[in-house]
Amino acid sequence: MIRPARHGDAPVIAAFWNPIIRDTAVTFSPLEKTVEEIAAMIATRPAFLVIDRGQGAEGFATYAQFRSGPGYAFAQEHTVILAPSSRGRGAGRALMTALEDHARSQGHHAMIGGVSGSNPDGIAFHARIGYAEVARMPQVGWKLGAWHDLVFMQKLL
Repeated sequence: MIRPARHGDAPVIAAFWNPIIRDTAVTFSPLEKTVEEIAAMIATRPAFLVIDRGQGAEGFATYAQFRSGPGYAFAQEHTVILAPSSRGRGAGRALMTALEDHARSQGHHAMIGGVSGSNPDGIAFHARIGYAEVARMPQVGWKLGAWHDLVFMQKLL
């Protein structure tokens, strides 16, 4: 079931998000998220959705304006993160469908994902759900002792 995230989901989200932040180049930031930071995101983002199959949050998707300023008001950038046990079971697709529906209902025009070039599964996932690679920025991310490309994937809503 897809539902809006609640404050009480923040510790569970931190538990599956922080190892991804800490141990992979899926995101270039090395700074783990505190429960308070996640709770603030839940409270302030236009949408912060979780998939919950009865055992608590197993993944989330959220979005925010792609860049500041009124010219970017209709372009949104999303984040989608799944607990390892939820990958490959349709959770990401369900979350993104609900997130895109929400963004569309708010009048947004474009959804953008910034995907690490070192995350071929993330690139393939986005392609499967209709995103096109629109830009590749070579070696702009440094993490875990290596350079990583940033791939922008976009879908018009």
